[in-house]
Formats: sequence, C-alpha cells, structure tokens
Amino acid sequence: NWTKKHKITLMYIQPGKPTQNAYVERFNRTVRHEWLDMHAFESVEEAQQQATEWLWNYNNERPHSAIGGIPPRQLMNVA
Repeated sequence: NWTKKHKITLMYIQPGKPTQNAYVERFNRTVRHEWLDMHAFESVEEAQQQATEWLWNYNNERPHSAIGGIPPRQLMNVA
C-alpha cells in the first residue's frame, strides 16, 4: 500500500536470476563471508551493534576495488 501511495513500482528479479540485481547480490555475499559467517551472536542487540560496526568499516575504511583499491573515506578526502 505504501508503494502505491507514493507511486513506486516494485520490480522483482526472477527466481534463480541473481545477475538481475548484481550489486545487491555482491553486497549480500560480502556480508555473509566477512561478517555473518564469522560471528555467533548472543542477542539481537549484539548482532545489531556488530552489524553497525562492520557497515561503518565497510563504508569508510575497507579498500574497495571498484575505486582503485582505496577506502571510500580516502576518496572523499581527495575530492
């Protein structure tokens, strides 16, 4: 209902066709391999805290091959 109210069209990918949404699929794989598979959580709160810390690191300090192997924060300081 919310999407209809805001005139947003949802476009789903076909089952078994992850290449139709490659950016999200790549990010999901990275989350699984670099975070989820490495931790056992005692609570939802702990999982949320660790997710926040991992995401900050991913978006600020982790080198990204798509931007020349430098961290996004470094790229922002250059611009």
